[in-house]
Amino acid sequence: MKTKAVRLYGKKDLRLEEFELPEIKEDEILAKVICDSLCMSSYKASSQGTDHKRIPNDVAENPIMIGHEFAGELIQVGSKWANKFKAGDKFSIQPALNYAGGPVGVLSAPGYSYKYIGGDATYVIIPNEVMELNCLLSYEGEGYYPASLSEPLSCVIGAMHANYHTTPGSYVHKMDIVDGGNMALLAGVGPMGLAAINYVLNRPDRRPSLFVVTDVDQVRLDRAASLYTVEFAASMGIDLRYVNTGKMDNPVEGLKAISDGHGYDDVFVFAPVKQVIEQADDILAFDGCLNFFAGPSDPNFKALFNFYNVHYAYSHVVGTSGGNNDDMVEALDLMSKGLDPAGLVTHIGGLNAVIDTTNNLPNIPGGKKLIYTHIEMPLTPIAEFENLGENDEVFRHLADICKRHNGLWNVEAENYLLSKKAL
Repeated sequence: MKTKAVRLYGKKDLRLEEFELPEIKEDEILAKVICDSLCMSSYKASSQGTDHKRIPNDVAENPIMIGHEFAGELIQVGSKWANKFKAGDKFSIQPALNYAGGPVGVLSAPGYSYKYIGGDATYVIIPNEVMELNCLLSYEGEGYYPASLSEPLSCVIGAMHANYHTTPGSYVHKMDIVDGGNMALLAGVGPMGLAAINYVLNRPDRRPSLFVVTDVDQVRLDRAASLYTVEFAASMGIDLRYVNTGKMDNPVEGLKAISDGHGYDDVFVFAPVKQVIEQADDILAFDGCLNFFAGPSDPNFKALFNFYNVHYAYSHVVGTSGGNNDDMVEALDLMSKGLDPAGLVTHIGGLNAVIDTTNNLPNIPGGKKLIYTHIEMPLTPIAEFENLGENDEVFRHLADICKRHNGLWNVEAENYLLSKKAL
């Protein structure tokens, strides 16, 4: 079967190519990719090439498919897996395989390390290790884009679970955020911050009582507040505050005052900015946990941390990079029960838009850029559908559909786009 795929050959050397896939082996699965959500991690992979820890050293001769936040449908299942999967199943993939036998050791991952599997393709071959490690995950909800976004949601789920707290005199770590505690998300209204807000407000088992989300961009703060409202949070027992720290004379004192001087039990940093990390350190409560979520591209990135408080106030810091299988399963389960990640998505495009978008991702404003791999379409902000609809019937209908869904992407819009644009 032929596939079209965006492949990486070296630093900023991405190429959209059509080529023949080999016949699948008995322990492999042929799959159709429907959509892929572009990630800053792919930008880093393209920018760094073989300097990236997940990229094989021989990509110039054996290019890899990029994209790792994807969903689709199984087409042909090898005999080894026929008792567990079947053609027609909808799927998502946990890309963090931790597979020692892969192309680059334990860091091997679809979208970084493989010739025949990545999200920015029309058809892929899922290798045996994905199934062996239980990383091929079924999705039973509506549409495909929620399953595509389950990977970024699993990252914030994993971050919440990775936080920990202690009891003086005990060496037992109590994992996860403090139930009923104070939580802060700093620089928290980018795509991943929005995913975290959505999860915190919809989580069934553990919630903060005070939840402060900060940024210095009022437009992004206002959009977050319109998607995940203070009123809905209150109905879930959460006092949600959106705060523009750029308007505060002293952000640390201002944030402490919101917590009545207690500080914050759990602080998540969503931007690799030295000042933001140090601000997070300064607002930690006793036994507070700072989670550095944002991955820096600079291997020498550093910030100050108060080690007096590490010793006397039990301050601690954790960092996570991706979620595990359980986090993905939790994300898919929440989505199948109604959690909609559409608030993350601000742009829609086709496979032809992947190269320019990936290589320029930091410079493109907005949230997630969602790619439908079987269509040709320039990367287009949802906010521009209405204007484009003046001269294009498809965009006019998409604008009408999104307008009925609070201006957000949705399953109805997805179905319409695929029916009109699929190649």
